[in-house]
Amino acid sequence: MTERVYRHPLVVRITHWLVALAILVLTMSGLQIFMAHPALYASDASHFHSPVFSIFSDVDASGQAVGKVQIGRAVFTTTGLFGWTSDGMGGQGPRAFPAWATIPAYRDLADGRRWHIFFAWILGLCALAYAVWAFKLFPTKADVSELPEALKEHALPWKVKATADYNPLQKTSYFAVVFLLVPLAIVSGLALSPSFDAWAPWVPALLGGRQFARIWHFAAMFGILGFFVAHFMMVALTGFWNNLRSMISGWFVEERS
Repeated sequence: MTERVYRHPLVVRITHWLVALAILVLTMSGLQIFMAHPALYASDASHFHSPVFSIFSDVDASGQAVGKVQIGRAVFTTTGLFGWTSDGMGGQGPRAFPAWATIPAYRDLADGRRWHIFFAWILGLCALAYAVWAFKLFPTKADVSELPEALKEHALPWKVKATADYNPLQKTSYFAVVFLLVPLAIVSGLALSPSFDAWAPWVPALLGGRQFARIWHFAAMFGILGFFVAHFMMVALTGFWNNLRSMISGWFVEERS
C-alpha cells in the first residue's frame, strides 16, 4: 500500500535547487580564486616556508615539469591533476587545478571573484529563506538518543528505507549544514574581504587571522561538499525517482505496511 505525502513546500524546493547551483559555482570559482596563491598556513600570517597545504609545479630529475601537492611535510606527485595540469587550451601548464574544475576555465582572478561574490549572495539569501523552515529540523532529545541507532542503520545505506519524515541522522545533518557549516563559510568568506575587514576587523581576529580564516573557509567548503556527496548517495540508494520527484513537485510516495 502506498500513500502520497506532500513533503517539500515550494520555498524549500526553490531554495534547494538554487543552493545546489550556488554550491557548484562557488566551489569552482573558489578554486579559481585559490589558484592566485594555492597554499594554506596555520598561523596569523603567510609563512611561505611552512605551509600546511600547498599545490605547486616543479621539475623532476629528467627536467620534466611535474605537479605536486604538499600536506604538512609529505609531498605527492600529482601531474595532470594538480600543480601541472590542463590549461584549457589543449595543453598543460602550471595550474593548481585543471581548467574544467574552475570558473572561469581560463585563469582570471577578477572574473573568479565576480562569480564567487554573485553566487555567495544567492547562497546567503537562500540560506535565510531556508533557515525559517529548517528550524523544525532542530534535533530533539529523542532524536539525539536515537542517533546511534540511525548511524548503525546507515552503515548499510542500500538497506535504508526512505520515509516522508526525517530520521534523526537527517535532522542532525541538515541542521548542522544550515546552521553551522553555511554560516561558517559565509563568515570566513567575509573575513577574507579587505573592505569588510576594514569595517569589522574583529571578524578575522575572531577566526585567528586572515590565514586561519582561509582554513576555516576551506573546512566549511569540504564539509558542505561532503554532505552533498552523502546526500546524493542516499537519494540514489533510497529511491532516486521518488526523491527527485518530491523535490520537484513536493509530493513523496511512501510505502505503508
